[in-house]
Amino acid sequence: MDTKKILVIDDEEDIRQLIQTCLEIMGGWNVLTANSGSQGLLLAQSSRPDAILLDLMMPDMDGLTTFQKLQANQLTKDIPVILLTARGRTFDQRLFVKMGIRGIISKPFNPQKLALQVAAALK
Repeated sequence: MDTKKILVIDDEEDIRQLIQTCLEIMGGWNVLTANSGSQGLLLAQSSRPDAILLDLMMPDMDGLTTFQKLQANQLTKDIPVILLTARGRTFDQRLFVKMGIRGIISKPFNPQKLALQVAAALK
């Protein structure tokens, strides 16, 4: 079986590194990272990951705009997206589900449970 590939799009380097370590060690994922929505869109098109973990609040292009651009692209529209947000409880999660977002993981997250949360959102 091939190793599943996940793309992490987050503007904070320490968060990207923590997520990468957690998902590689505890989840067995091959993790790609991008530091912006623009970089993430390019990587999603070129690498076609099995899933995307997307930070909601980023400078330049926020997570929702990035998600909308992923959805508008034939190459990336079917990739499941999980949002990562420090404001998870302030948004209406039902709206995200209607938009096609597979899950929401709140920051700060428990590093030991992250791989399980990703797997649960993608089941």
